[in-house]
Amino acid sequence: MAAALILLGAGGGCASPIPRAIRDPLVNPVVPSQVQQRPDRYLGQRVRWGGTIVAVKNLPAITEVEVLARPLDADGEPRTQDDGQGRFIAQIAGFLDPAEYEKERLLTIVGILVGAETRPVGEYPYPYPLVKVDSRYLWPKAQPPVYEPYGYPGWYGPWGTWGPWYSPGYGPRPVPYRPYRGSGWPYRRW
Repeated sequence: MAAALILLGAGGGCASPIPRAIRDPLVNPVVPSQVQQRPDRYLGQRVRWGGTIVAVKNLPAITEVEVLARPLDADGEPRTQDDGQGRFIAQIAGFLDPAEYEKERLLTIVGILVGAETRPVGEYPYPYPLVKVDSRYLWPKAQPPVYEPYGYPGWYGPWGTWGPWYSPGYGPRPVPYRPYRGSGWPYRRW
């Protein structure tokens, strides 16, 4: 019985909501800045790119998502602490809600390079690689960390496990020694 529960728990923990195409790295990866310099060389190549969403534009048949590319970690999640690798446009079939695919969200796509198009970024003409997307994953929003006010999650009141007089680093500090007032006896507390 115990062995069956262990196997059931081990099998259930392996499932991942991230699609396999997003998790699996490609053999010869290229970055958008390489494609911007020589787009004809990379036409038809499969890419796995991700980054932060800059803008979403819905057209009649597709949605164009402008993304600032970032390096990907082992699972395919964009690393926001790293510098950008250029911008690209992901062409996704159908309608995507701009409220869900909002600015600064993380997106990873897998698709085929279908060309490049020059569009303005401000007043600068910027060459965007265009990717026809086969698979995509919109990463969940980062949740702010939760801090416990006294160091322990609610155990033994607000002073932690040691009580109010012996709380090393948590809650109130130990009561300092003060001589007893009025009797002259220096070793009593008041």
